[in-house]
Amino acid sequence: MGEKATFAGGCFWCMVKPFDEQPGIHRVVSGYTGGHTADPTYEEVCSETTGHREAVQITFDPEVFPYSRLLEIFWQQIDPTDPGGQFHDRGTSYTTAVFYHNEEQRKLAEESKEALNNSGRFQRPVVTSIEKAGVFYEAETYHQDYYRKNPLHYKMYNRGSGRASFIEQNWRD
Repeated sequence: MGEKATFAGGCFWCMVKPFDEQPGIHRVVSGYTGGHTADPTYEEVCSETTGHREAVQITFDPEVFPYSRLLEIFWQQIDPTDPGGQFHDRGTSYTTAVFYHNEEQRKLAEESKEALNNSGRFQRPVVTSIEKAGVFYEAETYHQDYYRKNPLHYKMYNRGSGRASFIEQNWRD
């Protein structure tokens, strides 16, 4: 079956592809987590009234693709210093977080965050939160695998949002 990893990195459309085609990744699902309402809709989450964030939940084989490697990919998809959202997507629903599923994930997430903070890569401190995973609600079907179903729009959105250029500028190595 595999382990689960849950990451909030702003727009969930942009968070699926980097993980989806890696070895040992069984499934990547777009959804909502971290809030206080049950079964939220996309419109409700975007209204900033549910407390939920857009997130992806990854089912993976840790023997093939370890959690530490998932964390590396996660950090390289976001601006971890932005407390108000990601790129042109603003609000709590677009803020970043690592949602850990067990103590080992918490430890690895804290260590990787500290290492990134100490690396000197960013001028501002890393503000991405590390929180215990709770209920994860799958997003509506049209949000799943968006990059595959709508490749042109996905590419335009990824570039237009500023995410692609941020990644190119900050993660050249």
